[in-house]
Amino acid sequence: MIGRLHQTRLSCRRPHSLNLLHLRSLRTAPPLQSTHRIPPITSLSTPPPPSTSPQPPQTWLNLLLPEKILPYAHLARLDKPIGSYLLYWPCFWSISMSAYTLQSDPLQTLGMLGLFGAGAVIMRGAGCTINDLWDRDLDRGVERTRSRPLPSGAVTIPGAFGFLGLQLAAGAAILAQLPVATIPIGLASLPIITAYPFMKRITNFPQITLGLAFNWGALLGPAAMYGGLSGVDMGVWGALYASGICWTLVYDTIYAHQDKRDDALVGIKSTALYFGDRTPAFLAALSTAQISLLTLSGYLNGQGPLFYLATAGAAAHLYRILKNVDYDSREDCWRWFRACTWTGAIIGAGVLGDWGWRVWNEGVKEQEEHERIGEWIRRKWGEQQKAIEA
Repeated sequence: MIGRLHQTRLSCRRPHSLNLLHLRSLRTAPPLQSTHRIPPITSLSTPPPPSTSPQPPQTWLNLLLPEKILPYAHLARLDKPIGSYLLYWPCFWSISMSAYTLQSDPLQTLGMLGLFGAGAVIMRGAGCTINDLWDRDLDRGVERTRSRPLPSGAVTIPGAFGFLGLQLAAGAAILAQLPVATIPIGLASLPIITAYPFMKRITNFPQITLGLAFNWGALLGPAAMYGGLSGVDMGVWGALYASGICWTLVYDTIYAHQDKRDDALVGIKSTALYFGDRTPAFLAALSTAQISLLTLSGYLNGQGPLFYLATAGAAAHLYRILKNVDYDSREDCWRWFRACTWTGAIIGAGVLGDWGWRVWNEGVKEQEEHERIGEWIRRKWGEQQKAIEA
């Protein structure tokens, strides 16, 4: 009986000692790794995720302009002045060629070049606003353009129309500085500018309409310099205008190759899609036509040797562009499109050099004539003095 009780006590103690051992093992054992991951607790003040709407790239405008104005500057493409340059060069050519023929006063010529330069920036911006209002739905489907202010929602439609009104008012202020007879000629370009975005929907050659608009300065410049169309040789300026249109077809076809895949999907037409693999041959023919018409314009205007030297330089630059551009690379098309402005600059340097050389020569001739007259007066005065003394 006593032995059974002793065994019972031992059996009661064993579990207690085992429990102590178990607790000690739990203290020293590593923590259990759960297969569940508990999500972190975030504060209620955590900001929402960023908007998925596309944002325009950061440019120098971000450093200069307030945030409220910045979308309108992007709408006018002030961060990409290449379009203003391409619009300005035909104005520059025609004004300088007119000054060469008229032997205009340097201050008058430089003042006119400055007015047209300001007008090019303003009206190119207005054209971009009109284009984006037309194309805001299509631009959402094109990778390169979906971050523009209208498709991204940074600018509202009423805001864009208000901004367009300001741009056109500024353009009208520039136009009012020109001779009265040129104002109707300037206003005649507005329907062409407005029609261009619509042409991308109905014709494979919208670049022709763009060329008509972008080279209007080849007609407006001489009218401003001559004070109207009276006395203007339209053969000279018609050839220059046609040359500029061919040039626009070249550079804007290169530009359109950037978006040819997206354009085909959303239904935008262009010479890039129409020419396709035949683009090199077509652009070579258009470049030849451009240089030929430019040479004809200079010949009819009686230009000097610097003009023809610059024309040859422009032809060489065009050849370099067409030889190197990769029409299947978006980055390469953008690079060589931007290089096209140097074609305009080379021509402009030749025309301006011709005018400057002529002004200097005329100044030298005038000075020589004054010296001859002065010498004649001195000689006659001396003869009269000798006659009196005799």
